[in-house]
Amino acid sequence: MKRAIITVVGKDTVGIIAKVCTFLSEANVNVLDISQTIVSGYFNMMMIVDVSAGTLDFNTLSDRLSGVGEEIGCVIRIQLEDIFDMMHRI
Repeated sequence: MKRAIITVVGKDTVGIIAKVCTFLSEANVNVLDISQTIVSGYFNMMMIVDVSAGTLDFNTLSDRLSGVGEEIGCVIRIQLEDIFDMMHRI
């Protein structure tokens, strides 16, 4: 399994989760865990996904997720779990 962390941040609007999850499904990326909150009208979501069976290489996946984010007015970032862990290690 090759896990990655996706973060989505932006103003809350209808359909953010649906748009992101639809894109991931079409790219054959499995959502393993998801957490989302809305604070004072701002949407924040963190997802752990499995990209090992994905139909896109990681850089293309990242670029296209950024494009989805632009469409819905959010910033979407993806990092491989290993890199995320190294960056956030205490």
